[in-house]
Formats: sequence, C-alpha cells, structure tokens
Amino acid sequence: MARRSTSLAGWEPHVLSLLRIVSGLLLLQHGAQKILGFPPGGQGGGIDLSTLPGWSGPIELVGGVLMVLGLFSRPTAFILSGFTAVAYWMVHAPQSPYPINNGGELAVLYCFVFLYLVFAGPGPWSLDSALRGGRR
Repeated sequence: MARRSTSLAGWEPHVLSLLRIVSGLLLLQHGAQKILGFPPGGQGGGIDLSTLPGWSGPIELVGGVLMVLGLFSRPTAFILSGFTAVAYWMVHAPQSPYPINNGGELAVLYCFVFLYLVFAGPGPWSLDSALRGGRR
C-alpha cells in the first residue's frame, strides 16, 4: 500500500493545479453570466454594476480568469476566499443557519478551497510558476 501512496504523491502538485483551474472556471461562469449574459439563464447580464450585488460579477469574472491562468494566485485566492465568505454571511446565512437549507454550500466550499490555495499556492501549471522559473 505504501508503494501506491508514493506514486499518488507524485501527482499532488498537478492535482493542486487542477483544483485551482476548475475552481476558477466554475467561479468564472458566475461572473460571465452576470456581466456577459453567458451562458444564458440566471441573471442574464442585466445586473446593475453600481450595486453591492453588482460588484460580485466583476470580482467573479476577473478573479476566475486569474485563477484559471494561475496569475497572482495567492492574493487573488485570498480576495476570493473573503469575497465568498461575505457572500455566504450576507446572502445565505440570514435565510437559515444550515448551508444545506440556505443554498450556501457552494459559497462555503469556494471560501475554503480558495483559502487552501492561499497557503498551497497555484501548483506547477500556472503563470506564477512559469514566471518564477518553475518554483511554487
């Protein structure tokens, strides 16, 4: 069994990159839908950017793109972790104390994934890593 875990450990940095990329893509969709109306459905691009909820679109869109690229990953992840925590407490928590009942599971999960990325870094498949010569 130790042999298997050793071979899996070699994949850890690459799976970290995948976690960052997929999380960024998923968050990016929220911003793209709010700002660009794509993919169709949901809020459909009609959000007022001068409102507090309206600011979430640009944060999700730009933050998602930066996470996908792995550029400024740690500070972006820090901002996104705080952003999703605020989203949970302002939007979801007042409805119910339980995330399963208030629809806030995704916000909580994003918060902790991005918090993890603050400490773990972007992984090897990132512009941050390329700009630092392959170092995390």
